[in-house]
Amino acid sequence: MSKTKAQNKSLQLAKEHKKDEFYTQLSDIERELKYYKHHFKDKVVYCNCDDPRVSNFFHYFSYNFEKLGLKKLITTCYKNQNMDLFSQNDSEQAIYLEYTGDKNGNNVPDPNEIGIKYLKGDGDFRSKESIELLKQADIVVTNPPFSLFREYVSQLIEYDKKFVIVGHQNAIKYKEIFPLIRDNKIWLGYGFKGGAGHFINEHYEDYATATDRKEGMIRVSGVHWFTNLEINKRHEDLILYKKYTPEEYPKFENYDAINVDVTKDIPVDYDGMIGVPITFMDKYNPDQFEIIGVGIANLGLEIGIQPYKPEHKKYRKEIQKRGAVDGDLYMMIDGVVTVPYSRIIIKRKKK
Repeated sequence: MSKTKAQNKSLQLAKEHKKDEFYTQLSDIERELKYYKHHFKDKVVYCNCDDPRVSNFFHYFSYNFEKLGLKKLITTCYKNQNMDLFSQNDSEQAIYLEYTGDKNGNNVPDPNEIGIKYLKGDGDFRSKESIELLKQADIVVTNPPFSLFREYVSQLIEYDKKFVIVGHQNAIKYKEIFPLIRDNKIWLGYGFKGGAGHFINEHYEDYATATDRKEGMIRVSGVHWFTNLEINKRHEDLILYKKYTPEEYPKFENYDAINVDVTKDIPVDYDGMIGVPITFMDKYNPDQFEIIGVGIANLGLEIGIQPYKPEHKKYRKEIQKRGAVDGDLYMMIDGVVTVPYSRIIIKRKKK
């Protein structure tokens, strides 16, 4: 089994068993949040997937409380009552904490300044108690369970909260998430070093290579920060240099757009529809490009991507032995049905 397939299989198993709690390193939190510091002044920050006794999110905000000018820090955790990242979540009662800053002037969050309070329920972010705490918050910052990402984001949108959260880039193409991306209600942050995060998770087999292995941690490629806080990065133009040629940029068989395999190869002189990989979103500038849609299943049909021609669907299923979902983009390359992995359709704004 290849490393990628093995990693995907383990991620799926983690999802199925709800063991997808990937605890974030302090260095990764510091690297991302340094770009958002001005957003936190006089704000209530809520970390609602974090045991404050062990969370690096709590550590970051409590130790930088005065530097950031925070108003209040609230953290809750799901069921855990033991000072252990991997308690079995077997208690139905959870804790929460409200920290309002240093009281004795040493600029350190001392234990007697951090009062632990008990919730009546299990601390699930969807519980009534947790929602009441969410209502107090201005900005939510955490690493929610990947398996609940859709529901988690939906709640943040419902309560009109600003946020900086960790998720997997594959979430971009979720039918619940993509419309928010397309409508510029969510975008990607600065990201993890090397496009991958190292997390603490004892339920997940480490497939990191020897050069990027970190003791006691697992490496997950494709993770990213999702936010709706304004950052400079999303207004930086993508510098392009390649010229369009029909030979290098084939058109899709079922939609009037050209295919681009690598973001940096988007032709600088093409003004029509362009299909780009989802990694484009890391470079997306809404002043430079407009997002039209995504070429996947029903979301593809919604933007006018034509269903498979009968002969191509038959070829795909009977000859290639692959799935043929109407709404997916495909090309004919030398007579062969060719389906690229998840394409976002964009159009240039600037002339």
